Amino acid sequence: MDRRSLIKNAGIAGVLAAGVAPAVHAQAAVRWRLASSFPKSLDTIFGAAVTFADSVKAMSGGKFEVSVHAAGELMPAFGVVDGVQGGSIEMAHTAPYYFFGKDECFALGCAIPFGLNSRQMSAWMYEGNGLKLMREFYAKYNIINFAGGNTGAQMGGWFRKEVKSLKDVKGLKFRIGGFGGKVLERIGGVPQNIPGGEIYPALEKGTIDAAEWVGPYDDQKLGFGKIAPYYYYPGWWEGGPQLDFFINQKAFDSLSAENKAIVQAAASHAHVVMQSRYDALNPTALKQLVGGGVKLRPFPADMMSAAFKAAMDLYGELNSKNESWKKIYADFSKFRADQNLWFRFTEATFDRFMQAQKL
Repeated sequence: MDRRSLIKNAGIAGVLAAGVAPAVHAQAAVRWRLASSFPKSLDTIFGAAVTFADSVKAMSGGKFEVSVHAAGELMPAFGVVDGVQGGSIEMAHTAPYYFFGKDECFALGCAIPFGLNSRQMSAWMYEGNGLKLMREFYAKYNIINFAGGNTGAQMGGWFRKEVKSLKDVKGLKFRIGGFGGKVLERIGGVPQNIPGGEIYPALEKGTIDAAEWVGPYDDQKLGFGKIAPYYYYPGWWEGGPQLDFFINQKAFDSLSAENKAIVQAAASHAHVVMQSRYDALNPTALKQLVGGGVKLRPFPADMMSAAFKAAMDLYGELNSKNESWKKIYADFSKFRADQNLWFRFTEATFDRFMQAQKL
């Protein structure tokens, strides 16, 4: 009997009754490795990659698995871009501004001093031109990116001594993440770019005078308050730092349409979950830190003003020497202006009122 004729004339019920199985095109199993820039002990920020991997596995029915590796297991924390670009790993989870030394534009995909808050950053990425512009840039590195979490506005860090005015910043050796160091340097500080897992020993030994990481929940785990009692706010260099999943372009292109959709959905889920965890966990941690003797302080006004001016000067200089920066920052800065106008009348006013109430 002719198989094709049987299927055409009998339909699926007749085929099954006749014992002739139709052809089934099962998807081949996919196994990827993800290199994180963070240690496992930081369950919030490292955990975003785990959330992503768990979602990919669940949505694919176990046919697509991503193994997650902490910083140092497959490669150093700051080696992940090279790893993804070269194809030695399929993907990474990192803070793009770690790699501003390759090109300052990496910082625009994460956070720049006096940039966007977390909601504004997500709006720029998903509904503005952010994702489009950053993907055009990352294509030079054989990378496609997906938003992979946000910490929300960060704290300003831990200091051995009080910072009462701008002059106290002069000569201060400060571990500061990513692009913020360029501005710190312009106001007299000495920036140090150190991976999260190496900050405590450097602070303990006196190699650095101050350090910032993220916020109360992570900082409490890392124990910075034991050796640097002054806890400053806000982290003006990180109003809404976005992490990214960096994926090797060829690896992504090789996926089926279904698996590409799974990657996109899993990344978006991890993006939302990560900040939700920080927002839920930070308040209790902050109360515990202050209850334990940590001295909470705002940065002095003259330091904030000097840093803002230095940042704007820096961005102007980059516009004249980095064409990619000029293109992306023009869109970024316009979006920031519009967002600040909107938030001024809504979010900010509501927040100020609520924070003044005794609840």
